[in-house]
Formats: sequence, structure tokens, C-alpha cells
Amino acid sequence: MLFFGQHGYRVIAHDRRGHGRSSQTGGGHDMDHYADDLAALTAHLDLKEAVHVGHSTGGGEVVHYLARHGESRAAKAAIISAVPPLMVKTAANPGGLPKEVFDRLQAQLAANRAQFYYDLPAGPFYGDNRPAAKPSQGVIWNWWRQGMMGGAKAHYDGIVAFSQTDFTEDLKKIDIPVLVMHGDDDQIVPIGAAGLMSAKILKNATLKVYPGFPHGMPTTNADQTNADLLALVQRSHKASA
Repeated sequence: MLFFGQHGYRVIAHDRRGHGRSSQTGGGHDMDHYADDLAALTAHLDLKEAVHVGHSTGGGEVVHYLARHGESRAAKAAIISAVPPLMVKTAANPGGLPKEVFDRLQAQLAANRAQFYYDLPAGPFYGDNRPAAKPSQGVIWNWWRQGMMGGAKAHYDGIVAFSQTDFTEDLKKIDIPVLVMHGDDDQIVPIGAAGLMSAKILKNATLKVYPGFPHGMPTTNADQTNADLLALVQRSHKASA
């Protein structure tokens, strides 16, 4: 956000319901509500020609929002390390992860959320479990801080929302250009059943695979991520004060 603000763009972010600084509501922690919340925000701010950028679960929100509410306010999108088309393994999605993986995440969150929210960024999220990794304690604790700001119920239910929502039909409905960005060492959302598949389903996709990048590439590889997003925006959007 700082990067694009410095380049003259208006930059807007929202905290998903139950997450961050948003109200810790007890219900509505599903993709339909996430998309409807985003639609309400874009309408309230009267946004036009917006470029939507979503990372991980946020990529699912962007896709579901565009399919559910249309593209009249959007110019293009980028999904980074994103969960579409479907994370969980099913008969129709044999490359997905077994449901037991996500059940374990919910069990770990319910048992000791504070420890779970340290272990995730200190391990696979940023690739800090790789032999050549150089973990940043500041980054790890900042992830923990942001996680612990939200509500446990929202986080618990959100695991089902991001893992079991099938975005296949949503992807088929999107006409605007979409940049699909994914690291090939993503241990959270493996590229094979995610970015590679989404790029095939989207009508107007550009796929960019980043060798060795982890799931948290917007942080670990911010310079490359920001440069590629800026190139996407500048293809038809010029910076304005």
C-alpha cells in the first residue's frame, strides 16, 4: 500500500469481517458474505475502474466478488498465492489437499491459537522451514500480531471458507484481465492445484510463476511483487496525484 501510494495511486484495503480491525461478528464467515462486504465497500466509496489485488484467501474474495457482483466497477485484477479454484481434494479435484489437512488446522487453532499463529509464519508461510531460509523475527511477530487482532470464531470458520469453496464457475464468468501470480515453493496453497489451474480456467489470464517464492511472497519478495503489480496497473492506468 505504501509503495502504490508513493506512486500516486489511491490505495484502499479492508479488513475481512472478523479479522484485523473489523468487528468480531459471530456469523457470516463465508465467501458469499466476504464478497458482499467487498461489494458494499466499493459501492459506498463509488469506486470505478478499480484494480483488485487479493492474496491467498483474498484472491478467492476477489474472484467471488467479480463473479457474484459483476465487473462494472473493476478494470482488472491480480490474485497472488490464491486459493482458487478449489483447495480441498474431491473426486473432481484429485490434485487438492485432503480435508483432514484443514481439519487439523481448525483443531490447532482451537487448541492454542497464539502458538498456531506463531508456528505458521515461523515455518511454511514464509518458507522459513527451508534450509537456506533467513527468518525475520519482526515479520513473524507482525504476522502473529495481525492474526491475534481478529476473532477466533471468524478464523475458525474461515478455514472452511477458503478450503472448501469451489471457485471454478466463478473463474469462468470473469472477463477482465487477471494476473495470476504464484510461487512454485508455496507450501500453503500448492501451485499445481491453484495458480496453474486458475490460469487455465480464466478467459483473460496472464500467469507468472516465481521460482522458489513462498506463500508469503508479497512480504519476502516485495520488490518483485510490487514491480509486477505496478506494470499491470500502468498498462491502462496512469498515476494521478
